Amino acid sequence: MISIGGLVPGDRDAWEDLFRAYIDFYGRHEPDEMYERAWEEFQADVRLHAFGARLDEGRLVGIAHFLTHGSTSAPDTDICYLQDLFTAPDARGKGVGRALIEAVTGWARERGCSRVYWNTHESNSTARRLYDQVAENRGFIRYQIDLPT
Repeated sequence: MISIGGLVPGDRDAWEDLFRAYIDFYGRHEPDEMYERAWEEFQADVRLHAFGARLDEGRLVGIAHFLTHGSTSAPDTDICYLQDLFTAPDARGKGVGRALIEAVTGWARERGCSRVYWNTHESNSTARRLYDQVAENRGFIRYQIDLPT
């Protein structure tokens, strides 16, 4: 059985292990301060939101980070961006990713959002098999400009 819920203070270490594995998967390196800031945002649950997934009420095996924002093409509603989704390698294939997506979608629906969307790398074939089952790939390519802080 998969249970999905908000992250609680006792999840801090397990959440960071999963988030670091996600960051490593994409070949990124982030300073420790980023993890602390993100955790504080998720605990405040105002601008940034997070869910965790547990198998059989046990350890944390998956995370989803998401936020809402306005959109010019959905002017009367916000839309929900699923920014990060990660499942522990030993829990893959058990429905954790699907359950997290469904939980975020339900959360967004309850708040009147008109859609949920996310990005993934074209080489992420494992995740894309799931994504192709639960969502529509509209073929967009993402461009990015990093700004110095």
